Amino acid sequence: MKGPLTGIRVLDLTRALAGPYCTMMLGDMGAEVIKIESLDGGDDSRAWAPPYIGRESAYYLSCNRNKKSVALNLRSGAAKKILTDLFMVSDVVVENFRPGVMKEMGFPYETLKTINPGVIFCSITGFGTKGPEAKKPGFDLIAQGMSGFMSFTGEVGGGPLKVGVAIGDITSGMLAAYGIVTALYHRERTGEGQVVETSLFETLVAQLTFQAGRYFATGIAPSPKATANPLIAPYESFACRDGYINIAAANDGLFAKTCEAIGLPGLLKDPRFVNNGLRVKNRENLTALMEEKTRTFKVKDVQKKLDDAGSQRSHLVAGPDPQIGAGLCSGDGQRDRPSHLRED
Repeated sequence: MKGPLTGIRVLDLTRALAGPYCTMMLGDMGAEVIKIESLDGGDDSRAWAPPYIGRESAYYLSCNRNKKSVALNLRSGAAKKILTDLFMVSDVVVENFRPGVMKEMGFPYETLKTINPGVIFCSITGFGTKGPEAKKPGFDLIAQGMSGFMSFTGEVGGGPLKVGVAIGDITSGMLAAYGIVTALYHRERTGEGQVVETSLFETLVAQLTFQAGRYFATGIAPSPKATANPLIAPYESFACRDGYINIAAANDGLFAKTCEAIGLPGLLKDPRFVNNGLRVKNRENLTALMEEKTRTFKVKDVQKKLDDAGSQRSHLVAGPDPQIGAGLCSGDGQRDRPSHLRED
């Protein structure tokens, strides 16, 4: 089955994760992706192992499917001639070198658009193409720290903790793919190519959303809340007899259903918990009371109670045992949408 990007050719000059994830997404949608790798071992992620799958690292395979690879010595004249030929017939060029490297190679966007006026040129960097940090190499761990992500991720009272996947790399790749598709749509209407830029740091800052809003509203930097959402309660993991379950009651209706389901109807009359604002204010008391009850059940029992209490649209998300996410959906299906995921 042909994808929506069938007929689009992407020249992939990226390595590691952010760029390869971007071009993989384009390949998944049907684009032809030609990946240029170095002669001395290829993409860095080929060496990020074990584990291996066959002869390839699992890491490399996780972000490089649907691609063709060509190994070149980019310092040689012959390789640059090959690149020039590929630039001429490519719709999209994606690179994640440090700013200035493409110019040093003789291929800044200004040159590429003379070769191919309709080309979409995408650059993914660590900290943007301008500014005091622009020349620094981009690593997800560093960007997570500088963006603030590590200040509110982790256990209450704990030290800084990074997200368990390279979220800056992955989401930068996603946003780059989004920008490329948008630029292709623009080209379809105007015939004009464009430059698309994103960076690990910018991508992570863009995802701060309500955490940044809390800071700007209060002047207080967000701190770790473990699995809890700082603005919604109950919305976290609760201990059971044999593991943990995620309960997300994101509005008053879902809170009422949750309390009835697990046998705590008295909480609905408690003045400390009559609305979300008060539940957030009195979170410690609420969590203690709810967990006292959930600890008397096995995970599967709480899961069934919550599932049975919801409509046919009840939504359960199973995670690695012994942890399961559960949530309720009721009402008109719009205002009371299912909320079930723990906040990591």
